[in-house]
Amino acid sequence: MSSIQVHDKIFVPYLTRSQIETRIAALAGQMEQELAGKKPLFIAILNGSFVFAADLFRHLTFEAEISFIKLASYKGTTSTGNLVTSIGLEESLFERHVVIVEDIVDTGKTLFEFLPQVRRQNPASLRVATLLSKPAARKFPVDIAYTGFEIPDKFVLGYGLDYDGLGRNIPEIYQLSE
Repeated sequence: MSSIQVHDKIFVPYLTRSQIETRIAALAGQMEQELAGKKPLFIAILNGSFVFAADLFRHLTFEAEISFIKLASYKGTTSTGNLVTSIGLEESLFERHVVIVEDIVDTGKTLFEFLPQVRRQNPASLRVATLLSKPAARKFPVDIAYTGFEIPDKFVLGYGLDYDGLGRNIPEIYQLSE
């Protein structure tokens, strides 16, 4: 892995495809212990989590369903501070075991605003799974049940994460160069 340029920024290697795959398999194993037999509904937040959600879902060996919702709060490399819902959820969450799948939790604002909407539908349980977590950036409390990697408060892209629309297809994760 060598550095890459996306738009006007240079990014350096951070997590390899192998590291990501190994960690996702471990998360799926943890979920197997806690969710097998409960037929959970995974709700992947688009656009960023689609790669993580697909790989995670392929590792699950128990019955589960998946759906998608689109929430957005980013423009460029910074959060806009506004939560926008573009695509709504059609499945009933009443008495379902629900796992929200995120690509990254940094400030926590998106989930802080979205999770109460989910709780109002009275799920049997509600968990959050994220590939990446930035504890140093957290401004809103979010309980995360499944974390792939804790990372520093630096902008990253690849493996579903983008910079102004580009970079989602990169199979590794890169970090913005200093």
